[in-house]
This record gives sequence, structure tokens and C-alpha cells, in this order.
Amino acid sequence: MTKFRVLTIMIFTTILISCNSEKSKNNLDKENLNQKEIESDTLTKHLKPFKSELPTIGLLMYNGVLQSEVIATSDVFAKPTESGKQIFNVITIAETEKPITTEEGIKILPDFTFENCPKLTALFVPSAYDMYAQVHNEKIVNFIKEKNKETEYIVSNCAGAQLIGKSGIADGHKIVTWIGGGEQLQKDYPNLKVQNDSLVTFVEDGKFSSSNGNLASYISALNLLEKMTSSEHKKFVESYLYLDRIQNWKN
Repeated sequence: MTKFRVLTIMIFTTILISCNSEKSKNNLDKENLNQKEIESDTLTKHLKPFKSELPTIGLLMYNGVLQSEVIATSDVFAKPTESGKQIFNVITIAETEKPITTEEGIKILPDFTFENCPKLTALFVPSAYDMYAQVHNEKIVNFIKEKNKETEYIVSNCAGAQLIGKSGIADGHKIVTWIGGGEQLQKDYPNLKVQNDSLVTFVEDGKFSSSNGNLASYISALNLLEKMTSSEHKKFVESYLYLDRIQNWKN
């Protein structure tokens, strides 16, 4: 009788442990599933698929690029309408698929290279503190020349004007560069109509527009956004970005 009781207890204990183990496994599986759903939602809800029917905004990048000039444009054009509708493709483009390291040390993986870049509606040309390598890079200069043939708009910010000058695509047009850089830009590219950068922040001439760069890059982006959409959408994006708060801020 004693042996029977011991055997019964052992069987019951085994069943209990098995049930608890299965329950723990089920709970763990549910937790893992929930975690995967959270991770998936965190990623997928921010993805903006490339839609061939939408205008495409291309952001040229290279090592040493000032990230504020890339971010400003993406900030402005990646915003949806008030109803949440995507209205632009915003892509980054570089010479290779390797990550680009900005002046500030942030690494950005380009969406496309010069070889597989899709047709662009607008190309934004940013700057670096030292433009020597970029101006003497024939692949970058030739890319700008080729894209000028298909784009409706070309925008340069800060010393990106040097690449515009080197390419020759805006000869005879007004352009502005970083504050203090206009005199040298005019000497290097006499066919450009370089504006007084101490007085001019932004200038537009035909399909070409330019700014002093850095945070002034928001001006060139917002100006083009309004041309491609409406003043109402521009105001919505400004509000979305809290730019009105910055404009009205006082110390």
C-alpha cells in the first residue's frame, strides 16, 4: 500500500510539472509573439514604400556631408498630408552602397547609388566643410550633370554651390552659397551670378535654387515644397515641425 501511494504521488508530481512546463512554454511563446508583433509594428509603420507614380526627391550624399542639410530636406518632403497620405518619395543617393559618415559622425546607409538611381523630380546638393574631394570627384560631378537633364528642380545648399559651379549646369543663373564663400565661388566659376551671401539667404532662378545651408536649408526645401504642393501644405509641414515655435521663440 505504501509503495502504491509513493507511485501515485510520483505520477501526480510528474503530471503537475509537465503541465506547469507546458503552461510556461505557452506563456513564453505568447510573450515572444507579442514582442515580434511590437518590433514589426515599430518598423513597418514608419516604412514609406517607393511609389513610382509619386515625385521623387533625391538627396545627394558623400562622406563629410553636413547632416543638417540632408535632414532638413527629408524633414520637409517626407511629411504626409494632413490626412496621412504619402505624396513624395524621398531617397538618399551616394557613389557606392557603403554607409556615408556625416561631418557630425552619424552613419547613413544610402538608398541608391549613381548606377541604379531612379528618375528624379528634384535633386538636392548639400555641402561639406571641405569640398575639395567632392569637386574633384568626376563621378559626383557627372551624376549632377546627368540628373540635370531629367529633373525639374536642382537645389544647392551652402558649399554645394561649388558642385553646381563645377558641373556648369547653372551657368548664367543666380546662386548663393555659405556666408563668406561667395567671393571665392565667383572667382572659381565666373559664369555663375553669385549673390551677396551677407545679404541673401535664399535665391531662386529658373529651375535652380540655393541657400546659405545648415538650418537655412529648411528655407530652400519649404520653398520648393510650396511650389510642388500648396501654401496650405507648406504651413501644415511648418506646424508639424514646430518651425513656428522657433520663429516666435524669444530668450
